[in-house]
Amino acid sequence: MPIVTISRQYGSGGSEVAERVARALGWHLYDNAVVDEVASRLGMTSAEVSAREERLPSLGERLASAISLSAPEVMPTVGDVAVPPSEERIVAVTQRVMEEAVASGPAVIVGRGAQCMLAMRGDALHVFCYAPLRALIAYDVTNRGSKPDEARKHVIEVNARREEYVTRHWKRDWRDVSNYHVCVNTAWLGLDGAAELVTRIAEERFG
Repeated sequence: MPIVTISRQYGSGGSEVAERVARALGWHLYDNAVVDEVASRLGMTSAEVSAREERLPSLGERLASAISLSAPEVMPTVGDVAVPPSEERIVAVTQRVMEEAVASGPAVIVGRGAQCMLAMRGDALHVFCYAPLRALIAYDVTNRGSKPDEARKHVIEVNARREEYVTRHWKRDWRDVSNYHVCVNTAWLGLDGAAELVTRIAEERFG
């Protein structure tokens, strides 16, 4: 089944581009739906999964995970609080959800390392949405109502976490263009223009 994965810098509008592409192609969009399904399978809330995905676990989370894996029958809880699923467990379930999703029909998948999980598939088009820092900051100011200095810090932190997440789990450089077939500057093309370009390439590639 043909797939388009859309990786995105925070602030580039990549999720919005993905939504437009999926609508134009008539394909399934997997963005928040992936979060909801992973949460359901792990007994977590969608908010909990969203808060932990595409970032590295804290030291406390790593220690809790290590304890639960080393002797779960002896110490199933830490401080009388059930140990949450490890980062690796969340990633594994996310991968299974994605594999099941793409098996059910053509799909557009947003983020979550999809370009790495599905890197070996010949029926995938991998896209990276990016923009100059000033545009990323402007996006945050507009969408979160933050001040420019706060927005700049937030943009840099979120994108650093996404980069670290890919490095940790797939030993790849998130920004390396060799991970992608197409890199799109959304500030230059606009969201509609970026979506039209990706849609046209997908149509030419997959018919």
